[in-house]
Amino acid sequence: MRFVVRRLLLFVAALFGLSVVVFAALRILPGDVASIMAGVNAPPEKAAQLREQLGLNRPLAIQYLDWMGALLHGDFGTSILTGRSVTSLVASRASITFPLIILGLLIALAVGLPLGCAAVLARSARVRAAFHVLAIIGGAVPALWSGLLLILLFGKGTGLVGILPSQGFPMDGWTTPGRALLALILPALSVGIIVGASLMRYTRAVLGDLANSGYIDMARSCGMTRTQAVLRVGLRLATPQLVSVIGLTFASMITGVMVIENLFALPGIGNGLVTDVGNRDLIAVQSELFLLAAFFLGVGLVVDVLHRILDPRLKSADTVSEVAA
Repeated sequence: MRFVVRRLLLFVAALFGLSVVVFAALRILPGDVASIMAGVNAPPEKAAQLREQLGLNRPLAIQYLDWMGALLHGDFGTSILTGRSVTSLVASRASITFPLIILGLLIALAVGLPLGCAAVLARSARVRAAFHVLAIIGGAVPALWSGLLLILLFGKGTGLVGILPSQGFPMDGWTTPGRALLALILPALSVGIIVGASLMRYTRAVLGDLANSGYIDMARSCGMTRTQAVLRVGLRLATPQLVSVIGLTFASMITGVMVIENLFALPGIGNGLVTDVGNRDLIAVQSELFLLAAFFLGVGLVVDVLHRILDPRLKSADTVSEVAA
């Protein structure tokens, strides 16, 4: 319980620090949203009037305190340019981004974990070298390049085997789940294959160390084959580390899919954030960045707690340190 409380306090402190950084960074950027809204040929008086209406001429400290007060009440503000609430904007975009990330992560797990185990269990040096080369190539390929390749191969209208949509998302969203899922297959494959190569390399490294440990020798002395020992004992021992890597990978994918969303013209969080930054929509951008940072920190908090639950050695180490103190 003390561990969870400490992590929660760190989580809150990190959120406060991030809110200051996000707010200050957006105010340093060049450009004026009031001038953009007024138009290129508008007189300065109109821009000044808009600046007064939007509250952009108030002291920065007052603007920050007002923004934080609204956040504490669950109000993430209203987009200056569109007039829509940031909550509804993020919710509509998240309905595309998060299914894309989850589908990409499932593909990565389906690729990375079995291939990583196979690389450890392979007896032939040539086969192990082939897995090693495959992991290096997969990790070195940019997601943008893999997405372009998939469009050229499977995209409707452009691909050699045009069977999957490669641009846009259905206007009616998830009310037609079949069409929505088809629109996410190629983007998810673009992300999942690259992330799967990284998971394969990490799984191979962790299981490779455990395969030569005393745990596996003890399991084999009890009658297990090497394959059974690695899959039953090795994977169980590697679970805390794999859970940490998978959790942090899931959190980092929310920024990694920005390029993919732009490539496949998906109106997700990444695509919308790029558009809002270009339009200097400060209220929307600062709230979106804050929510993304909160999500990333929240996943890190959950991973820390799960790692502690799955690895009892951490509890034992804390108990020993408390007794020694």
